[in-house]
Amino acid sequence: MPRAHPDWTDPLIVRRVRIAGDADPDFGAWPGRIPAVRQVLTDGLDLAKLTILVGENGSGKSTLIEAIAMAFGLPGEGGSTGAMHKTYSSESPLSEWLTLERGAGASKWGYFLRAETTHGLFTYLHNNPGPYDPDFHALSHGESFLTMIGTRRFRGPGFFVMDEPEAGLSFSAQLALVGTLHALAADRGNQMLLATHSPVLASIPGAHILQLDEHGLRESRWEQLESVINYTNFLAEPRRYLRHVVDL
Repeated sequence: MPRAHPDWTDPLIVRRVRIAGDADPDFGAWPGRIPAVRQVLTDGLDLAKLTILVGENGSGKSTLIEAIAMAFGLPGEGGSTGAMHKTYSSESPLSEWLTLERGAGASKWGYFLRAETTHGLFTYLHNNPGPYDPDFHALSHGESFLTMIGTRRFRGPGFFVMDEPEAGLSFSAQLALVGTLHALAADRGNQMLLATHSPVLASIPGAHILQLDEHGLRESRWEQLESVINYTNFLAEPRRYLRHVVDL
């Protein structure tokens, strides 16, 4: 039987991200000088059931994702609400400048998964295993990421935040992840916030896509994304791009 179309009008756990009343950000220093960060602090940011941030390195994707996750109560290096996992403190002060407007009676549960710190997170889980945890270190990076999203930790209702989950995943694995994330976001009571470089993950149906660049952030359609345009042009004519970096 075909799956019913997801109800994207579910009440949101986090409706809006805005500057905290007592915040005193320095817009001349990092991260306040990043255009997307400055825009969120100045104008606020409305979140959808599934919000995807897309942009170049340095555009502020991970900085915003990390700060919103921490403002929700998630650890900066990844993990669940209230977890104590930490190896090295490198987070920006942005989470202290933000406040989240939450839905009435919304879930306080969530999970933050980020590609750059999964090794430390999996070591923590190895030393503090759950009853159904596999040995994540025995899996490849891509396998461990997909397996983690399939564990009971990713059961709602909850606010699930992911930073570049495509890292280490093949095309077919990314496609499988699209199905997993779409189903997770569609479950009643769940909400997702995702940062990615992948045109594949950005294609999740129903997602609210925001393009980050030197001007800030703006709503975008999938086919308008710079990454989609660049990948499409590269695959059509690789030499057009390679001639700038390789002697042909």
